Amino acid sequence: MSETVTPRRPVVVAIWLIFAGIVGWWAAFSLTMERFHQLQNPGAAASCDFSVLVQCSANLQSSQGAVFGFPNPIIGLAAWIAPIVVGVALLAGARFARWFWALFWLGFALALTFVFWLIAQSLFVLATLCPWCMVTWSVVIPSFFVVTLHVLREGVIPGARVREVADRLMVWVPLMTIAAFVVVAVLAQVRLNVLAQF
Repeated sequence: MSETVTPRRPVVVAIWLIFAGIVGWWAAFSLTMERFHQLQNPGAAASCDFSVLVQCSANLQSSQGAVFGFPNPIIGLAAWIAPIVVGVALLAGARFARWFWALFWLGFALALTFVFWLIAQSLFVLATLCPWCMVTWSVVIPSFFVVTLHVLREGVIPGARVREVADRLMVWVPLMTIAAFVVVAVLAQVRLNVLAQF
C-alpha cells in the first residue's frame, strides 16, 4: 500500500503575504484619507508632511500621484487585498494551479515596475520622500522576491533544477531586500542629500 505525500504548506510565504498585504493596504488607506482631507481643505498640510523633503502632499497633488486619473492609493486599496486572501488560503491548505501563480506573479511584477517608476519620480522629479509611499515600497520589493521564488518552487517554469535553486534562494530574500533598500537609499542621498536635512 503506497503512501501519498502531502505537500507541505508554505507557511512562511503565507504569513509574509498576509503581513505585507495588511501593511500595504494600511499605507494605501492612510494616503487615500490624506488625499480626501486635502480635497476637503485645499491648502491644508497632510499629517505626513514633516519637511520640504519628507512629505506626502507634493506626491499626492502631483500628476504622478494620479497616473490613471484617480489617486494612486486607490489602486493599493484594491490590490493589497489579493495577497491577504492568498496568504489566508495558503494557511488553510489551498493549492493553486500554475496559471494562477503566473498571474499572481505578474501582478507583483507590475507593482514592482510601478514602484520603481514612482521611486524615480520621487527622487528625480518631485525631490521628496513620501513616508507612506516608502512604506509601500518597503513591502512591494520583498514581496516580489518572495512571490517570484515561490512561483518557481511551484513549478511555473518546469524543471527540478529550477525548483531547487528557487528553494535555496528563498533564504536570501532578506539580504536581497536590504540590497535593494541600500540602492534606493544611496540614490536618495546622492540626489537629495538626505543626511544634510537632519
